[in-house]
Amino acid sequence: MTDSIKRLICPRCQRPQRTCICGFITPTPHAVEVLILQHPLEVHQAKGSVRLLNLSLPHSEVMVGEVFAEPLLRQRLAQGGKLSVLLYPDSPEDEGLKLSTLPVLDAALLRQLAGLRLVVLDGTWRKSRKMLYLNPLLQQLPRLALRDMPASQYLIRKAHVPGQLSTLEATCHALMLLENDQEKYRPLLKAFDLFVARQMACRPDQPGSC
Repeated sequence: MTDSIKRLICPRCQRPQRTCICGFITPTPHAVEVLILQHPLEVHQAKGSVRLLNLSLPHSEVMVGEVFAEPLLRQRLAQGGKLSVLLYPDSPEDEGLKLSTLPVLDAALLRQLAGLRLVVLDGTWRKSRKMLYLNPLLQQLPRLALRDMPASQYLIRKAHVPGQLSTLEATCHALMLLENDQEKYRPLLKAFDLFVARQMACRPDQPGSC
């Protein structure tokens, strides 16, 4: 394969054609809108799961940044009159950051799926905490935390804390919880497993790597 062919970019997934992920895209209907706030250093991360997630969820959007302009972020979080809920774990370390007191998440509101927006931070644990710290509007959102999750299949990146999931896995499990549907997102999670396997096979230390 020549260098010129290697550099060809897929117009859909924006990846080199030799590592195109379009074959893993799994269109999945979802009732809860998804807004992904992606750290700039994750945009060109070949191991990242956001591109596959965004192409698979029709009602999802990606905004890139570390610090977002407050008027723009406020408008986006309130757009359509939806309730934005932040997907973020309970963490005793938050106290050290002196973050705002979390609003109480009314369980009744979670039953109004069409009126919900799930906000997801995409970055390493350290980067996502910094994004939360630097954007006070995010601190004011009611928070959804995942608990007792299955082991991550994200073998191509090292987890820094036990139970840490990829952005795609965490989002799927959050949508499963909110929509009370364990089956709808399994095909996308299976496609993600295949994506991870392909990435593992493409590592330089693997015989016949991509």
